[in-house]
Parts: sequence; structure tokens; C-alpha cells
Amino acid sequence: MSLQKKDEFDHGEWLDNKELSLIEKTYLFTLMWLDKRLRVVDYLELLEDQYYKMNMQMPKSHTEQYNLDNKFWYWYPLYSLGSLSIIAYVVLAITGALLGFYYAPATAGEEASVAYNQMLFIMAELNFGFMLRSIHRWAAQFMVAAVFLHMLRVYFTGAYKEPREVNWIIGVVLILLLLLFGFSGYLLPWNQLSLWAGQIGVEMAMSVPLVGEWAALLIFGGFEMGQPTLMRMYIMHVFILPFVVTALIALHVGIVWMQGIAEPH
Repeated sequence: MSLQKKDEFDHGEWLDNKELSLIEKTYLFTLMWLDKRLRVVDYLELLEDQYYKMNMQMPKSHTEQYNLDNKFWYWYPLYSLGSLSIIAYVVLAITGALLGFYYAPATAGEEASVAYNQMLFIMAELNFGFMLRSIHRWAAQFMVAAVFLHMLRVYFTGAYKEPREVNWIIGVVLILLLLLFGFSGYLLPWNQLSLWAGQIGVEMAMSVPLVGEWAALLIFGGFEMGQPTLMRMYIMHVFILPFVVTALIALHVGIVWMQGIAEPH
């Protein structure tokens, strides 16, 4: 008989007496190990408490208020366009990061630019390179279409009205940034299509009154296509736009979560 006081919170003994699978035992053992050292359960319970408190303050949607569950079912597929856009964005981020390992933003080269040669290497020689670039390209086109249809759904269901006008403005900014994302990526292969598309962009920038030349110099690095143009597009596409767009998407989704989804009236 031991004089040591029995631990009422002996989770190890509790775990041994339960009929659990190997995965469940591994998960619980890891959680208990971390909890003894870092008190992770306390923080998880705190987050859970805050989650339920915030959800209790959430306004009810029109479907909940007026019991419309079975009356607007034909609208529901259109409400998945925002989620599909985010999924496409995640696919773009993953494939873009993988493509970045093999891309070099340089216009130098004997017969063709280094950027173009690297694009050919990805397409023709790299294992699964053609598939990877195709997924990236098709995901970009899919996201543009999904975001455009998402904005049409928001407009025709009146979901842009008070109190959701701020989120509507954020959505407009997001689709403009998405088009800039696509334009900067279009120039990265540095082929004939890229060069002429960039030249059109320069002419459009220069057509802006008063600040046209300044805008062309800032965005394209000059009035003709060259290494400054490619480097600016690369920095914009890889280092600036991803962080800005990700932050705005997080803010956009957070506002939707707080305000609730506006179903059609």
C-alpha cells in the first residue's frame, strides 16, 4: 500500500483503460505531453470560449430569421463562388512557389532571354513541369472567372448594401488587384505575347493625364520593355501582391464571418 496520494488527474491511467485506436492514443498522448509542459489545453479552452462568445453576438442571417431553408435552394451553388476563389488562390500560391524554384527574371541571353529559356525548361524538361505550369495558368483563369461571378451574385442579390458596403469596396479592390496579378504574371515568360502586352501597358499608363509618364516609369521602369520592366513585374507578382491580396482576403472573409451571409430577399 502506497502512502503517496493518488493523482485524481492521472490521464495516463485513464488512457490505458480506454479502448482507443492507435491514432487516437497517439493524438491524446501528444496532447497530454504538450499540456504538462505548455498548458495548451488552457489556451484551447480560452479560444473555444471566445469563439462561442463571438458567435452568440453574430446577427442571424435572413435564412435563420425567416425560415427560408427550402425556399432559395437554387441560389446556394452561387454562394460557393467565394470559397472556390479562395481554393483557386491557394492552388496558385502552391504552384507559383514551386515554379519560382526554376524561374529566373533576366532578359539577358544570346538567342532568347534567360526568363524565356527557363520557361521552356519548365515546360519541356522538368518532371511534371508542364502540368505544374498548366495548373497555375488554369487556376488563374478559373479564379478570375469565379471572382467575377461572385461579384455578380453579390450585386444581383443586393448583398452590397448597408451594412456590407465596406466589404463590397474591399471586393472591388481585390478584383482589381487580381487583374494586376494576372497582368504581372503574363509578362514573366518574356515571350512575344509578354513584350507586346507590356508595351500596351506602357501606352495605357502614359495616356493618363498629368501623371502618365511618372506612372510608366514607376510601374514599368521606362517607356520600352527591358530588364527593369521584368524585374518590377517579378517583384510585384512574387513579393508585393501576394501579401497584400492575402491580407485583404483575410479581412474580407473575417467581415463576412462577423456580419453573416446575406441571402436573397
